[in-house]
Amino acid sequence: MDASAPADTTRSRPAAFGGGAVIGALGGLIGLGGAEFRLPLLIGMFRFAALEAVILNKAMSLVVVASALPFRAGTVPFSDIAAHWPVIINLLAGTLAGAWLGAGWATRLGSETLYRVIAALLVMIAFVLWFGHEAAAVTPPFSGVTQAVAGVFAGFVIGVVASLLGVAGGELLIPTLVLLFGIDIKLAGSLSLAVSLPTMLVGFARYSRDQSFAVLGRNRVFLLIMAVGSIVGTFIGGRLLGVVPSGVLLPALAAILLISAVKVWQHR
Repeated sequence: MDASAPADTTRSRPAAFGGGAVIGALGGLIGLGGAEFRLPLLIGMFRFAALEAVILNKAMSLVVVASALPFRAGTVPFSDIAAHWPVIINLLAGTLAGAWLGAGWATRLGSETLYRVIAALLVMIAFVLWFGHEAAAVTPPFSGVTQAVAGVFAGFVIGVVASLLGVAGGELLIPTLVLLFGIDIKLAGSLSLAVSLPTMLVGFARYSRDQSFAVLGRNRVFLLIMAVGSIVGTFIGGRLLGVVPSGVLLPALAAILLISAVKVWQHR
């Protein structure tokens, strides 16, 4: 851990819960786990080094995604998810490989380079969030083998990005499911979780081979409190979904990501 990062006992636990709740609420409002917003908070406010922040973010993302699937079961039954198993397998063929390689690249990058990679990816996520999240289901542009190859390629890119940021990847998976496979937006949200969970587990397994993985043991109380806050916030955000118009929400959240990207880029 870098010298500037305080020990677990010196980090405010109320701030960890509150920060997790606010970030979770932002993610819940748009149907994500909030990991894109949590990562800059871990780096900027709580002073974790880049790789440690990514690993902590990955652990919290796992908790949020695992809890989100049963939360959504009332709206999107597991039987509907299981009926689309070919799409899930298609994307997993790419995301699993991408997650493993992305985590390996992250552990080999220098701190300053990783900060800048994270900043660039946050900018990309901001644009996808702004322009892609409200995509409507369309007739798939490809079919058969071409669609399968495109699915593997898209999955690979998403797996790399998810590992480098420690996110679930829903902000990229949902538009891919809608635009490439013609999936309804609500079903796409649950399918993205089904793809994200094993993808994150693979990335997590790769990170466990690096010495920075010890950050989880040193900060397990902080991790637990912030993860609980994230789940509470995601639940609250989901309940507020109909209150805040997406025409205002999505540009505002994209702007937050752009500001965060600048701060992470300048971080030392």
